[in-house]
Amino acid sequence: MPAHPWTAGNGTQHGRLRDRAALVTGAASGIGAVCAERLAAEGAAVVVADLDEDGAARVAGKITAAGGTALSRRVDVTDPDSVARVVADTACLGDGLRIAVNSAGISGSLSPLAELPPADFDTVMKVNLYGVFHAMRCQLPAMTATGGVIVNLASVAAHSAFRHHAAYAAAKQGVLALTRTAAREYADHGIRVLSVSPGIVGTPMVTSLPPGATDGFLASVPLRRPAQPDEVAALIAFLVSDDASYVTGSDHVVDGGYLAK
Repeated sequence: MPAHPWTAGNGTQHGRLRDRAALVTGAASGIGAVCAERLAAEGAAVVVADLDEDGAARVAGKITAAGGTALSRRVDVTDPDSVARVVADTACLGDGLRIAVNSAGISGSLSPLAELPPADFDTVMKVNLYGVFHAMRCQLPAMTATGGVIVNLASVAAHSAFRHHAAYAAAKQGVLALTRTAAREYADHGIRVLSVSPGIVGTPMVTSLPPGATDGFLASVPLRRPAQPDEVAALIAFLVSDDASYVTGSDHVVDGGYLAK
């Protein structure tokens, strides 16, 4: 067995992901950005992909300034061709694409279901569900030769009803289904597919919500606080590592105990 990499004070295990190429979508901010930084700190060469080109470049620059390896790329997850290009770029690094974190997502407009415009429903589905489909459709073939790990960002909204979040919850339920199906279909290729379901996390998506929008949720969280993005990124870093080599097809909740019964 190889020697276990040493662990820094922040829990980062330096070298655990050495020489592995990783693609993180939605990586210009929030969970995606912190996840890209964490994977790079553990040795991965990371492609920081987002529709926000400037934001992706800033995150990639931060990684390289810290001594990591990163490239920034523009990606529109609603466009299959755009996704195919960024997956191909990542597959050219090292020994090919080994890690993918599909984090791109939007909250969409918040309204009761009967008042939700069909166009708004479509927009959320195109980013949050179709975006994951487009990504996995390219990532899985790219990993069949070497194996790899895909982590999709779902949400506690896929497990528990939230008022005014019909489109978001429906999309995240779909992400769980795509994850489980792909895990069964591609296990023989050495590919693991998982999902992570955060609760309230201190990201721009949450802080941009109307004042008081999360008060009721946080009141039901046993830990009485939102998660920080690095707490979600730490779990993802574990899941994509060899330390989680027997874990696939499962969803991993990071919600401070909200769903505990």
